[in-house]
Amino acid sequence: MVKKFLKISSSSSSSIVVNVVVVGVVVVVIDVVAVLVVVEVVALTVSVAIVVAIEVAVVAVVAVEAVVAAAVFVAVVAAVVVAAVIVAVVVGGGVVDVVVIKVVVLQK
Repeated sequence: MVKKFLKISSSSSSSIVVNVVVVGVVVVVIDVVAVLVVVEVVALTVSVAIVVAIEVAVVAVVAVEAVVAAAVFVAVVAAVVVAAVIVAVVVGGGVVDVVVIKVVVLQK
């Protein structure tokens, strides 16, 4: 009887440990998903701003001379490059990278 009792107690305690570990992993996964959702929302907001800037730039190209149009074209190309980098960050899922990109955009 003593041996059976020990076996039951050891198996039940190990199952409790497994349950705790599984719950911990689930919480971590939920936290990671939440961070990725925040990164995607930030990147989407920046991307929408870039699309609006490109539309304004296209209107400006129609309205201004060739020299200004060339400058606007350079700005549009730069905006497309920034958008590509933002997409790479969303795929990579780095919060710090998004902050760095914001600083670079502000400096330009």
